[in-house]
Amino acid sequence: MNRFCFTPLCPDVPAGEEGPLWQSLALLEETLSNSPSSAQFKLLLIRIYCLLGAFEPVVDLYTSLDAKHVQHDTIGYLLTRYAEPLGHLAAASQACNFTLRFFHSNQKDTSEYIIQAYKYGAFEKIPEFIAFRNRLNNSLHFAQVRIERMLLDLFLEANVTQSLEESIKSMGLCPDEDDIPWDNLRDNRDLTVLFSWDPKGSELTEGQRETSMKEERTWLQIRSLTLRLVCALATISHTVEQKNSNRTTENGVASKIDTLRYLIQQLECIVQTEKKKDKQVVQFLVQGSPPARMITYLESTSCWCQINAFHLVIDVYELDASGLEETLDVQNRIANDFKSLLGQLQDLFNNKCKGSLLEANKTNYTTRPELLENLVFLVETVCIILWVSYYCGNVLRPLKSSLQKKKKKKKEINFAMPIVFSGFQDYVAGLQNFLSDVVYHIKELESALTALKFEELTMDGHSAIEGEQKFSRVVRGKIQSSYLRSLQEMGKILRKRLVTSWRRLMSKIDHSC
Repeated sequence: MNRFCFTPLCPDVPAGEEGPLWQSLALLEETLSNSPSSAQFKLLLIRIYCLLGAFEPVVDLYTSLDAKHVQHDTIGYLLTRYAEPLGHLAAASQACNFTLRFFHSNQKDTSEYIIQAYKYGAFEKIPEFIAFRNRLNNSLHFAQVRIERMLLDLFLEANVTQSLEESIKSMGLCPDEDDIPWDNLRDNRDLTVLFSWDPKGSELTEGQRETSMKEERTWLQIRSLTLRLVCALATISHTVEQKNSNRTTENGVASKIDTLRYLIQQLECIVQTEKKKDKQVVQFLVQGSPPARMITYLESTSCWCQINAFHLVIDVYELDASGLEETLDVQNRIANDFKSLLGQLQDLFNNKCKGSLLEANKTNYTTRPELLENLVFLVETVCIILWVSYYCGNVLRPLKSSLQKKKKKKKEINFAMPIVFSGFQDYVAGLQNFLSDVVYHIKELESALTALKFEELTMDGHSAIEGEQKFSRVVRGKIQSSYLRSLQEMGKILRKRLVTSWRRLMSKIDHSC
């Protein structure tokens, strides 16, 4: 069964011909209806649905597996790897919470087991309990879920229900601290949970396991650095009075901007190193790990949009620390940065996020699940850029006010404002137009999916749906519903940003520019 269902994924099948994949899903759905307790059928369905970018049916399938205790660590990646990347942000939040509850309860329970072992003289069990506790505490999956959960919280709520600074404070985060046990990380994933009858040459090798571990570790570094950079941004305090270097060093502000510089350098180094590596053709295996998110991340250019946004923070901080009169070069650089950042966002949107998610040609269907992953990266990048923009507004507003007061005292009525202010105003307007375009595009994708569904319902009304055709319709319905949910959740978060964060940003521009 495994071999039959994954035959379409072999390299000799032309790209875009997904008919066999859809047939496999229909066959597995029918088989599962006759054998509802088969874990292997459920695991196969999870793999194929995720390959086609449909996460919604995966939730029920994974829940029905009824994973117990340590299985949340060994097979939990099947759920958490795809929830957020495929746009199901609410499900991702729930999955992360559920997984973290297991790890946190284990830390408490294991300590109790050790105490009980001492109490009742079962000393030979104590090393086993300690080894088990260390295995879970050093779990790669645990570290990934913890970082993703905090990032997800920020993307969903920061500067919506509470400020970014308040969100960071409530999490107890510090940009200088990195508590991930990098040297002791363990890959506890069960990559052979699916049965395979492939020949020896097609089975998962130790080298492939190590490669997957390295990729996931690198991706964890990128996400951890991104979280710490956002944290560093939130901790850079801005007050008009702090201008001289001695005062800022005394108050710890200089060390915070140095932390931001250091973190940017680290992230740039990792991205550049991974970019230079030769792309290897990954052979799909029934037994194996899902592809790392890092591949899509590097190809989408969202990495450079985020890095350049953080570079902008450093330039604006320098402008704030040195004043307008001594920073003409910095002001020109900032104005150019505003234009460049908008251009990069537009390129990311045009080149990686446009197109149809699902196209129907008679009885054949073509999907583009990579659009969902790229849209998620775009949403994340937009959130980061809005936080950076809000910081820029906080700095520019008092600078503009101070300059106006000085000119008023000197009775200078007609004077040229520095380019940085008009540049910021144009940037904010361009950002608003860009976000409106993205929201409109997502709405168009939703409408296209809804129209396709109505068209299929009309066609089904003229023919009897029996046997295999019935389950083909079930598969189509699940995939369309999943895509629609993904688009709705991403559209919702962007609309929230337009209404709430945008209002805050506009209050800065109205007073400063």
